Amino acid sequence: MSVRDVARLAEVSIATVSRAINTPEMVRPVLRQKIEIAIAELGYVPDGNARALVQRRTMTIGAIVPTIDNAIFSTLLRGLQTKLQENKYTLLLASSNYNLEQEAEEVRTLLIRGVDGILLVGNQRAQEVYDLLENSDKPYVNTYSYDDRLKHPNVGFDNWRAGETIVDHLAQLGHERIAIIAGITTDNDRARARVQGIKSGLSRNGLHFNAEQYLECPYTLEAGRAALRTLMQRQPKPTAIICGNDILACGAIFQCQRSNINVPGDLSIAGIDGLSIGSHVTPSLTTMSVPFYEMGELAATSLLNRLNSADKSPEKIELKATLRIRESTAAPRR
Repeated sequence: MSVRDVARLAEVSIATVSRAINTPEMVRPVLRQKIEIAIAELGYVPDGNARALVQRRTMTIGAIVPTIDNAIFSTLLRGLQTKLQENKYTLLLASSNYNLEQEAEEVRTLLIRGVDGILLVGNQRAQEVYDLLENSDKPYVNTYSYDDRLKHPNVGFDNWRAGETIVDHLAQLGHERIAIIAGITTDNDRARARVQGIKSGLSRNGLHFNAEQYLECPYTLEAGRAALRTLMQRQPKPTAIICGNDILACGAIFQCQRSNINVPGDLSIAGIDGLSIGSHVTPSLTTMSVPFYEMGELAATSLLNRLNSADKSPEKIELKATLRIRESTAAPRR
């Protein structure tokens, strides 16, 4: 099956079929419809390699996320893919497993495959990655973490400020003993900024950071449950716990239910991210809600704008994380 067969069935020239496939806006709607009917009837699949040679693009965008197990990344990817599909681009996905060396290898692989641009998570990575991207002259965008001091294109939010805001909320309720269940901060600038923001929030509210009430663990329900058990065995017991993300917070709530700890009567729990599961657990989770879907859409738009414009200057877009006060936080018992 070839383009010649499509042209014969549609009763048009081969050149017209080629234009209908590569630049459909240049073909009259009536002819385009005849060609589309012929393509569907013959089951013809255009040669992507040939099209890429003509357009000097593969019409693919690569995305590398730390893991596909966390819903925050799937929400961003839905927004990214929706916007890309509207513009006839295909998404290629890879996972780094929070490993900077693996991320560098995935970037190299995507560039070899000829992607037109790449989405990355966070600002911290091996310098090799930025060297590869700059040498390839491919547009890229960092997400999930906004930092105007950096030169890199960026669509994200202030993780530091999110941590501070959660502390302000708990301090206003009257909590003084606040524990932290953080994500692994090594090679993760987002988790590290959240912890720094929490510490800053404690300080500005006249509260003390207690290293005995601080744990780091993977972003899983099981880890959140285990961390809650550990913290509640230490003295003095906290009256509130801030978790590095909503998955950890939900795990902590589930363990409280198992251990007959009343939330928020005995212990307030708060998260960061705004995953939908947080509004469905009992009690519903107080959290910092982040517009991840919009982040994906804006990241796609940023990449497409740089692909279609002579202006290649880095674009920086800050999104706002919003405090969602729900049932899992209340004033401590006196």
